Amino acid sequence: MRNIIITVDGPAASGKEKICKYISKKWKLKHLDSGILYRRLALIFLKDKININNINEIKKKLRKINSISFRKSNKIRTQEISNLASIIAVNKCVREFINNMQYNFVKRNKNSRGFVIDGRDIGSVVFKNADLKLYIVVNSEIRAKRRYKQLIDSGEKSIYPQILKDIKLRDKKDKTRINSPLVIPKDAHFINNESTFKETTNQINKLLKIIL
Repeated sequence: MRNIIITVDGPAASGKEKICKYISKKWKLKHLDSGILYRRLALIFLKDKININNINEIKKKLRKINSISFRKSNKIRTQEISNLASIIAVNKCVREFINNMQYNFVKRNKNSRGFVIDGRDIGSVVFKNADLKLYIVVNSEIRAKRRYKQLIDSGEKSIYPQILKDIKLRDKKDKTRINSPLVIPKDAHFINNESTFKETTNQINKLLKIIL
């Protein structure tokens, strides 16, 4: 039996992770957060002092990496790591490396009921034939406020205007990069995540009941 695959795309800080956790728990699907992989890789580059402006150095390092932890950690939730992940994500070799990790994750868990996978090119590039594609919509001001609260709650000093600036810059980078830009996947369903979480999940559950 083929695994069910649900993709959740959207801009930075739009609530994709929270939504996927909810879907994973309620519908008993495995959750794969592609953002963690990019952040983990960014942390590796930072620790090993990889010159991210040198593509040959990046490729050399990627060849030496056999696996990346899928575990969440406050170490990868800092603004520094977030910014670094955004920079390295524009490289084709990095995106191909992360995409292969996602394909392998699905293969290793082929006996599971299915997957809910979030990112910025999941439905448009990585899993084009997904059973259900969701695209999360939230304006930049709301996203900045949520990210600010997240950082403050984790004990990191943060300034809202700077976060808003960073998010708008990230949006521009994501939408204009040459390799796998952030686009609305074909056949995607728009999910408004600007109001209450209950209203958001009500929208999603109506769609999931059709395929699960």
